[in-house]
Amino acid sequence: MILSYNLESFEYDVYALLTSFYPGVESKQCIAEKAMESMDELHVHQNDDSSVSMFFFAGDVFDSDKEYVFRPSSTDEREVKWELKRFFYDSLADMSGRTLPWGGLTGVRPTKLIMGTAKEQGLSDEGVIRYMYDNYRVSEEKAALGLKIARLEDSLLEPHRGRGYGLYIGIPFCPSRCLYCSFLAYAIGAYQKYVSEYLECIRMELEAMRGIMKGEGPDTIYIGGGTPTALSEDELGVLLDLIEENVPMDKVKEFTVEAGRPDSLNAGKFAVMKEHKVSRISVNPQTFKDETLELIGRRHSVAQLYDAFEQARAEGFDNINMDLILGLPGEDLNDVEHTLKCVRELAPDSLTVHSLAIKRASRMKEWIAQHGAISGMDYERAMKIASDTAAALDMRPYYLYRQKNMAGALENTGFAREGKYGLYNIIIMEEVQSIYAIGAGTVSKKVFTDGSGRIERCDTHKDLSLYLSDIQAMIERKRRLFGNEE
Repeated sequence: MILSYNLESFEYDVYALLTSFYPGVESKQCIAEKAMESMDELHVHQNDDSSVSMFFFAGDVFDSDKEYVFRPSSTDEREVKWELKRFFYDSLADMSGRTLPWGGLTGVRPTKLIMGTAKEQGLSDEGVIRYMYDNYRVSEEKAALGLKIARLEDSLLEPHRGRGYGLYIGIPFCPSRCLYCSFLAYAIGAYQKYVSEYLECIRMELEAMRGIMKGEGPDTIYIGGGTPTALSEDELGVLLDLIEENVPMDKVKEFTVEAGRPDSLNAGKFAVMKEHKVSRISVNPQTFKDETLELIGRRHSVAQLYDAFEQARAEGFDNINMDLILGLPGEDLNDVEHTLKCVRELAPDSLTVHSLAIKRASRMKEWIAQHGAISGMDYERAMKIASDTAAALDMRPYYLYRQKNMAGALENTGFAREGKYGLYNIIIMEEVQSIYAIGAGTVSKKVFTDGSGRIERCDTHKDLSLYLSDIQAMIERKRRLFGNEE
């Protein structure tokens, strides 16, 4: 499919919609020679063989049964943008004979938009759902889901809105790199020699943070990665000691370690985490099919997953999350049903269900190039199986976000039992509180409380060697960010 256009300012939005309607289809873009001269009229044209779609502003006329004409009703660029997206969405829906569950939305935080709409316009639930369809073509089901989650989030976030902060510590080591992963992940076997130096840099960052944040402690602590438990038992103990020595813990409502990979876990590590008052962990299967685990490079078995989960329960952890991915290569609805049956047996306290997203930095792109596109499944049915399982475990949806190139154009949803909601997840997604991030490849975020809605960010080097050698500059970036006057 070739997309030829002369409207560069809307290139991203149009391309995102095109790839959502035609996933797996190779799309090429070219800029038409004729520059945009008018906002009066737009023509979208589809070739009879459906292979070429083009759009041009007034001046080009096509001889085809499949031609759609857009005439904006406003001169405001923002309003025209959404008018154009609705028009292009409706055109593609007619061309393809299908609709998208989230309509023309391409952003990652639909609940933020939904809650903002409800508050700003004072609409009833039915009014919000109608508004989301009329303006963004969001289906009634997804708008209702987003509104339900947004209202729960709003109540959970009220004590943290505009005050306090969250602490994130990134550990960029993993037992191996998964096929779908785009995060910073260095194989622990090859990079073991850097671990002690990395922990020393974490110490330096934590000590600096204590001064930068004027001794104020965080509301939440989240240790992610990578796989934090790729560290040895002793190294994990050193990391947790450093946190206790440098971070005021009296305000901490939630302390999460993303244990993640069962092949990185043992009873000793669970004991160390429990000793240091870690309150929430993840033990992530992604799938309960051994063949898929081998294919995606996780290097652990389903049996190891059961063992790790039972060890965590035996150590007294009563807030365990599990991550699943729907749409992994070679899996169908039968595999999804099997995976969710196993989840019901283990009965975690929360469940995060991801629709597979093909990320540019992952090895999945290379795998698809060699093996062809992943065979499709009924992703909406798969998500329904997951949500029904969560409901059977007395969980309710509590946070939601979207990514580019998601299977079925769906979403990632977190489910949890009452009192087991992942507070950090909600805070970072809804951007109501600053995040102080430590470690390679992390991004700190300052949310200003002056009513402006302004957010500023600073990152650290992704390259491990560069981060280690430039640690003082990384600290100085955060000193400048969090030292700004509000």
